[in-house]
Amino acid sequence: MPAPELRLVLAVSLDGRLAPPGGGAAQIGGRGDRQVLEEALAWADACLIGGRTLRLHGSTCLIHAAPLLEQRRREGRPDQPAAVVVSRGGSFDPQLRFFSQPLQRWLLGPGQMAPPTGFHTAMPLVGWPEALMALAAQGLQRLVLLGGAELAGALLQEQLVDELQLTLCPLLLGGPHSWLPNGVHLDPNRWKLQEQRPLEGDELLLRYRCLRD
Repeated sequence: MPAPELRLVLAVSLDGRLAPPGGGAAQIGGRGDRQVLEEALAWADACLIGGRTLRLHGSTCLIHAAPLLEQRRREGRPDQPAAVVVSRGGSFDPQLRFFSQPLQRWLLGPGQMAPPTGFHTAMPLVGWPEALMALAAQGLQRLVLLGGAELAGALLQEQLVDELQLTLCPLLLGGPHSWLPNGVHLDPNRWKLQEQRPLEGDELLLRYRCLRD
C-alpha cells in the first residue's frame, strides 16, 4: 500500500501570515481562493484539520460548486471528502456546526478509543507515517491538509507533505501568526513549481511539488 498523497492548502498574506495580529479564525482568502480550495477538496478523499483550528472555526470547508459536486458523483465518491480531526484529547463542543455538516467525521487521537459522540471512526495517532498509512489502508489516499500551523509544521518536519497549494492574498498583516510555527526545523528541501494562476481579487495560486531524493 503506497503512502497517501498529502497536499497542504492555505491562504496566506504577502508576508506569510495566516491571520491578523490579533489572531482568531484564519479567513483572509477571497472568492478566488475559495474556488481553488473547493477544487482541492474535490480532488481529496479526506481533509486533515487540527483540533484547535476546528474549535476556532466551528466547522470545516465544504464543496458548494455544482460542477465539482457532479464530478464527484460521476466518480462514485461522496459529495464531500471526509474530515479527519487531529486532537490529543478528542473533546469537542457537540453544538459545533461541524457535527451537523454532511460528511464523515474521523478522529485521530492518542491510543485506542471508541469514537466520541459525533464521530464515525476513531484511529490512534502513534506516529505520523503509521497514521497516514492507516488512513490510506481505509481508502483515504488523497489528503488535503487545512491547518493549523502546528499540524502543518509537524508534517513538514517529517517530510510527509508532497505538495503546497498556497493562495497569496494582497495583504500585509504583520504579527506573529505565520503559517509555520516558530521552532520548526526543516530540511532545505527543494520545491518545483507545478502551477501558477492569477485569481479573482488580485490573488495568486501557487502550487509546488516537493523534490525528493
